[in-house]
Order: sequence, then C-alpha cells, then structure tokens
Amino acid sequence: MSYRREHRASRASLFDGFDGLEEGGLRVPSSHSHGTDDHDNENAVDSLQDRVIFLKKLTGDIHEEVESHNRLLDRMGNDMDSSRGIMSGTMDRFKMVFEKKSNRRTCTLVACFVVFFLVIFYLMRVLRYFMLG
Repeated sequence: MSYRREHRASRASLFDGFDGLEEGGLRVPSSHSHGTDDHDNENAVDSLQDRVIFLKKLTGDIHEEVESHNRLLDRMGNDMDSSRGIMSGTMDRFKMVFEKKSNRRTCTLVACFVVFFLVIFYLMRVLRYFMLG
C-alpha cells in the first residue's frame, strides 16, 4: 500500500521540467536554451527512462488491482446465484406447506407463538429499563 501512496505522491513530479506537449514532442521549459549540450540531453533521456519505468510499474499495479476486483466480482456473482437458488427452493417449500389447510393452520399457530414471544420479550426489556434507569 505504501508503494502505491509513494507513486501517487510523486505523480505531480512525473512531468516536472516539461511544460506540456507541443506538436507531438515535449516542450522544454523556457529557462533552457535551444542549444542544450549532450550532457543535458542524456540527463533528460535518463529522466524520461525513469518516468517510463515508473509508469510501467504503475500500470502493472493497476492491472493487478483490476484482476483482483474481477475475481472478487466473479465470486460475488457466484454467491448471488447460489443464494438465488436457495431462496427459490425455500419459496417452493413454503408454497407446498401452505397448499394444505392443516399445514396452513399449523404455520399460523407457530407464527402466533413467535409473535407472542417477541412481544413478551420486548415488554420485559422495557420494564427492566424503567426499573433500572
């Protein structure tokens, strides 16, 4: 992670020394004259080579990040498909249970007991809150 932060922090310095693009080439800052010697050219080439290496590493990192996100999305899609299958199976079972009247009555009775239990539980919590606080 710190490797990426280092690259992001140095992004602004990526094109230091160049004002921008002009007619397909790099425009040298106005402080340099047109008659730069070979040493300055070699320094500029070395600087460009370092920047190209930096950009190559950066694009490699971006590629790895995209690949990991694609794998994550694939796993999520597979999990969603399996969940959809489980839910449709559960819904089919509920439909089978509610088709018969006796099963419907039993389910209604169980649901009433669950609701009754939740109401009693809630009331006990409220009473305990008022007694303690």
